[in-house]
Amino acid sequence: MNRAQTLSMAARPDTVGPPSKALWAREALAWPELGAFIATVPWWGLAQRGDGHPVLVLPGLVQSDLSTRPLRSFLKARGYDARGWGLGRNTGRSGLVDEALVQRLRTLHEQHGRKISLIGWSMGGLFARDLARRAPEAVRQVITLGSPFTGPAKASNAWRLYELLSGERAGDPDVVKRFRGALGVPTTSIYSRRDGIVAWQCCVNEPGPQTENIAVTSTHCGMGHHPAVLYAVADRLAQPEGRWTPFAPPNAARWMFPAQA
Repeated sequence: MNRAQTLSMAARPDTVGPPSKALWAREALAWPELGAFIATVPWWGLAQRGDGHPVLVLPGLVQSDLSTRPLRSFLKARGYDARGWGLGRNTGRSGLVDEALVQRLRTLHEQHGRKISLIGWSMGGLFARDLARRAPEAVRQVITLGSPFTGPAKASNAWRLYELLSGERAGDPDVVKRFRGALGVPTTSIYSRRDGIVAWQCCVNEPGPQTENIAVTSTHCGMGHHPAVLYAVADRLAQPEGRWTPFAPPNAARWMFPAQA
C-alpha cells in the first residue's frame, strides 16, 4: 500500500477520532509559536516575494480578522495585497459563503482584474474550498491550514462548539458536500500531526495533478503564524499563475518540514 492509500485509509470514519487530550493541552504552545513568529521578522526577506496578486485570508471558527493579522502582515511584507474577510467572527454558518463571501471574492476579482488566492485557517479553509467551487473563474489557488475537509465530522475537539455557534449539525450531508472532493484549482493542505483540535488525517488531500499536502510541526492554533507555515505559504503564492508545481523546500529549509505520514 503506497503512502497516499495509507492516508486515505487513515481518514475512514471507523479509524479516526478527535485528537488526544494531551495534544489538545499542547495547543497552549500556540503562544510561544507567536513569539517565534515575532523573532523571525528579521528573516522574512528570505521568503519568496510574489507578483503582488490579491490574497483573501479566512479565519477559523470563533475567530475574526484579528487572528489572521500576523499572516496578512507577513504577506503584505512579501508584496501581496492581503485582505481579511471583513465579516466579523466566523460562526461556521455555511450560508456565509452563499451570501457575503462570494460577493466579496467577485468584487476583488473585478477590482484587480486578477484571480485571487484563498487562504483558509481551519473552518476558514472549508469556506475557501466552497468558494473555489462556486466561483472557480475568480480563484488562483486554495491553501488550507489545519482544515478538516474529509473524514468524520466529529473527529475534532470543536464539533460541539461548531454546532452551538452555527446552528448546523456536524456532518450534515448538505453542508459537507460543499467542501469535499477535488477542486478545479491548485490546492495545498498544510497540516500537523501535532494538531490538538482536528484529526490531521482529515486534513489530507487525495492525490491529484494539482493537489498536495505539506506537513509541519505547528499546533492548530499556531498555524497562522508558525514560521514553517509562513515559508510554505510564501513559496506557494510565489508560483507564476498557471504554472503550479508541488512544494519542494530547499535543503536548507527541509528541517522545518517532517516527512508525511
